[in-house]
Amino acid sequence: MVKALLINGSNTVQSRLTGVQQEVESKLQQRGIGTEVLYVHQLPAQDLILANFASTAIVEAVEKVEKSDIIVLLTPIYKASFTGILKTFLDLLPQKAFVNKLIVPVAIGGSIGHLLAIDYALKPVATALGATHITQTVYVVDQQVERLNGGHFAVEAQAVLRISQQIDYISSISKETIR
Repeated sequence: MVKALLINGSNTVQSRLTGVQQEVESKLQQRGIGTEVLYVHQLPAQDLILANFASTAIVEAVEKVEKSDIIVLLTPIYKASFTGILKTFLDLLPQKAFVNKLIVPVAIGGSIGHLLAIDYALKPVATALGATHITQTVYVVDQQVERLNGGHFAVEAQAVLRISQQIDYISSISKETIR
């Protein structure tokens, strides 16, 4: 079974990014792709900041990346870039961690003006990690995700459509195509 790891680079589970992540996860599962979510902010902060490669939590997180076929990098856009939390984790990955993996960048931001931040900031880092197949970015504006009671979210239909189109594309690519 094809496995996808969704790496959530937000600083909280209550972020609107989690609503987007849940949509992506649901669409992947509907297409028979196994999913797992890694909330980077839940990893030990000291291990991230001090680059403790021997930390059990870091070793386990890196193993999840290694065992996945698809890596979905989810991040809010702050100051025209992806989060430092996500960058700190990516810095702990082996040099070629993204070789033979399909990388899917997904971002949420306050305005459409930050749409290209992923192309100029995150994609070069993914490439440095060995990614050779990076899909188009799915970008969602904050106003397209409504926070509901009980930790639930409602994602606007237009954003759901873009997510669905990207997941359809991902589903159509065979593992051999990525390699």
